[in-house]
Amino acid sequence: MRAPLTAIEEQVYHYLLDHLAEHTFQPSVRDIGRHCRIASTKSVTDVLASLEAKGYIERMAGRSRGVRLLGHEGPAGVMPVPVMQITHGKHAAAPTSYLALDRSLVPSAECFLIAVAGDEARSLGANAGDFAMVHPVARSRDGEAVVVRVFDRAVVRTMLRRGQAVVLHAGNGAAPVELGPQDDYEVLGVLAAVIRPPAPALPRDDT
Repeated sequence: MRAPLTAIEEQVYHYLLDHLAEHTFQPSVRDIGRHCRIASTKSVTDVLASLEAKGYIERMAGRSRGVRLLGHEGPAGVMPVPVMQITHGKHAAAPTSYLALDRSLVPSAECFLIAVAGDEARSLGANAGDFAMVHPVARSRDGEAVVVRVFDRAVVRTMLRRGQAVVLHAGNGAAPVELGPQDDYEVLGVLAAVIRPPAPALPRDDT
């Protein structure tokens, strides 16, 4: 997953997103400094370097507007949310793709998407083929819906802590699953939203 952003990094990142959508080109370092009230061009450059190191942008050396927003092709007010894949027991460090979502639906720039495996969590609003939006920074509370990697699958469950173990509930009458320190699992984060891809259009019958 991507590293968390500071307040000023998030402000600059959102400005880059909106400026590109409105003007079809990136702002200069001085433009960024004026808009975000950053006193020096060196400080702006340092923020851009941090955004690049955290995986939000790529920079092209020697160009004042040489910033590429990773995964972004959309209008103002949206942001690219990376789709991560569970592989060999860990979520991949690099996204496999991005979905451009309305920024008001994404609680944090660190959020990412995971494809839901199976229909066991229908009572939580998540079906196979949906994308679970994971908020990795928020702390989960008992009984809250979370996204958990169990072996090589990502599942949506409500979670209760029981000492060093966690108990996962899927609903739908399914038996709860208890996992302890010896089990291969990882709580990826709180379930922030479920994104359901549109159903494919039915073929037309022109007969």
